[in-house]
Amino acid sequence: MIEEILPPGVVAVEAFEDPPDAVLFPEEEALLRNAVAKRRREFTTVRACARAALDRLGLPPVPILPGPRGAPGWPPGVVGSMTHCEGYRACVLGRAAEVRTVGLDAEPDEELPAGVLGMISLDREREMLQALPSGTCWDRLLFCAKESVYKAWYPLARRWLDFAEAEVTLLAGGAFTARLLVPGPLVDGQELTGFAGRWLARRGLIATAIVLLAPD
Repeated sequence: MIEEILPPGVVAVEAFEDPPDAVLFPEEEALLRNAVAKRRREFTTVRACARAALDRLGLPPVPILPGPRGAPGWPPGVVGSMTHCEGYRACVLGRAAEVRTVGLDAEPDEELPAGVLGMISLDREREMLQALPSGTCWDRLLFCAKESVYKAWYPLARRWLDFAEAEVTLLAGGAFTARLLVPGPLVDGQELTGFAGRWLARRGLIATAIVLLAPD
């Protein structure tokens, strides 16, 4: 499913169920000493997806440990992003020589809980949502897109990006843009000012993806 909104140059592995034979490295297992069963399943399966993606890149399996702000730690020369929600786990990876950053997120195709939209959106974004046709939970899609923006931003900037510091515009045909409202990092000699991404809604899920490719 997720491959439909990804460009060439990345590999994607997704799962809609938790395989019973998925295992963790001891370093990963140590992080789950007090985890509930749901957290353990999510953590384990998304790392199984990540190691399958590494294999597709011709790389060996390694522990994938969360670093600052929870960002996954990838092997040298690899960039990527992981996501998990109820009934879905996925990982997208690329080689750093070809891909600068990846931001991936998935959410249930359901309205946000009461009060959340006001916390994660700008006035202009809420006005945009009111003008969109029915059929998709646009508030959840906005949240999902903003999560992808942060996941793409952090490996480049190495600092927090608030929900109010990027303005997302949802476009017809499964696309979205994000305009940064704060100075961005230098990427390939130019200041990063925003992102372009893709989205889809299927199987009761919403998925968003940003892949910033290296210059030709």
